[in-house]
Amino acid sequence: MSEPHSHSHLWPGVPLALGSAVLFGATPPLSKLLLNGVNPFMLAGLLYLGAGLGLALYRLLRGRQAAAGEAQLTAGDIPWLALAIGMGGIIAPVLLMFGLTLNTASSSALLLNLEGLATMAIAWLVYRENVDRRLLFGAFAILAGAVLLSWQGEGVAFNRGALLVAGACLAWGIDNNFTRRISATDPVVIAMLKGLVAGVVNVGLALAGGALFPPGSVIAATAAVGFFGIGVSLVMFIVALRHLGTARTGAYYSLAPFIGALLAIAILGDAVTLKLAAAGLLMGVGLWLHLSERHEHEHDHEELEHEHSHAHDEHHQHHHDGPVSEPHSHWHRHAPMRHRHPHYPDLHHRHGHG
Repeated sequence: MSEPHSHSHLWPGVPLALGSAVLFGATPPLSKLLLNGVNPFMLAGLLYLGAGLGLALYRLLRGRQAAAGEAQLTAGDIPWLALAIGMGGIIAPVLLMFGLTLNTASSSALLLNLEGLATMAIAWLVYRENVDRRLLFGAFAILAGAVLLSWQGEGVAFNRGALLVAGACLAWGIDNNFTRRISATDPVVIAMLKGLVAGVVNVGLALAGGALFPPGSVIAATAAVGFFGIGVSLVMFIVALRHLGTARTGAYYSLAPFIGALLAIAILGDAVTLKLAAAGLLMGVGLWLHLSERHEHEHDHEELEHEHSHAHDEHHQHHHDGPVSEPHSHWHRHAPMRHRHPHYPDLHHRHGHG
């Protein structure tokens, strides 16, 4: 049975993923403007603490209203959250910082593009997310643009530093895929806990290494950048995971370096180069291939029970005893159904393909 879709399959996942990339892409040029010469561990720690504390304040102010609209973490979610925080908030930053001390900046910049590749490869090969030629070409066009943008005329140096940077990217790729497993729960709480843990760890490492706190005004400005560039960006990324799956969200997120380069031109006065234009063209082609994707076929929904934020659309036809506001969250059951419409590998479309 075919049922009409109430909105485009691109909404809201694609705008959220692109918005997340914009905010994260803005973080490096703004950080460079604010914290030139500050210890890198201290910089990372203050950015993450700004994200964690800002989201904690937001969550506190919204209180019960926020809790009612989102599924909350359960005991079964804690191991996945701990693994995600450990990989992305502790292991990856430490590997990256040590890698940077043993590797050239240009080589490290090229290698950092491996995060997007690792995220997509794990999603496709381990979690069996659907992929076709259009998606592959689009993803690699975006990644090629990111590689070109970070190329400084030198190749990758294969040394211990390069292996550490590559290990950091793998850890972030694993983090993104682990986070998808708990993306049905409150994204603000997930991002808040990630920010607080990563912030405390990185500030602690900085202090242990003899670093000092920058002036109070710089700390406040850095916390604000961290709140939007890491905290709000991560919340948008997690919600995008619900709607797009990990591979597609990771591909859109790979646009962040290009956005950062554009902002560096506007804020820091960097020059517009042929390399930037070529990278933008590659990323534009990749973005068009992804936006024009229309994955549609007859598919079955097996009986499913779970909890997440939802509205009463074609996948959520259940009754309440009284009036409710939307979106809302509660434990609910999906009856088996068969229909056809454009879709991504979201919370309700993680079926296999022949």
